Amino acid sequence: MPDFQHVRLIEALLFASAEPLDERSLQAHLPADADVGPILAVLAETYAGRGVELVRRGDRWAFRTAADLAQSLVVEQQVERKLSRAAIETLSIIAYHQPVTRAEIEEIRGVALSKGTLDVLFEAGWIRPRGRRQTPGRPMLWATTPGFLDHFGLIALDDLPGVEELKAAGLLDSRPVLSSYSNRAATDSEPFDVGEDLDEEELERRAMSVLLPDALPGGGEETDD
Repeated sequence: MPDFQHVRLIEALLFASAEPLDERSLQAHLPADADVGPILAVLAETYAGRGVELVRRGDRWAFRTAADLAQSLVVEQQVERKLSRAAIETLSIIAYHQPVTRAEIEEIRGVALSKGTLDVLFEAGWIRPRGRRQTPGRPMLWATTPGFLDHFGLIALDDLPGVEELKAAGLLDSRPVLSSYSNRAATDSEPFDVGEDLDEEELERRAMSVLLPDALPGGGEETDD
């Protein structure tokens, strides 16, 4: 029977190691008259059937969780992704103009909208379909969700940053901007004048940057996905 202290030593070495250890490495920690083989056999028998078992992998040994418990040990990890500039602009347009159609979003942004952009916002739980515009083709309308309010710490859409708040935050200079934005989000489904003034897009993007300071890309070419 191996010396109990030697068994404890090998057990500690295996637990402390991030990688499996070979018998030569383990043997180097024992006195010359001690044999690591019987010690490993004792440990393997001791841990057999437990939640953690001593297993052999090639010529190396390691403690591993029991194979039959694998399904119970699966952990889902949520991966955080930063929104692209296109997604931020799209979300801000929906928030301030809702309900809006895809075509209206594209007209305000001045570029075609990738389907993936709406998918990202929909999967995040921030936007949802809200009926259809009563115009030819009956395009789908998009609006924000209660999840959008919850995520950004808003009680209602009226809490979205207005012109004065953006100026106070240093996100707007003294140039005039369209007064329609001070009215914040429209809640009816009537068509609106999207206009061609790029100050609208910039104001919306900066408004969302108050809520999403870490989501704005650091620069570079814009992509929709």
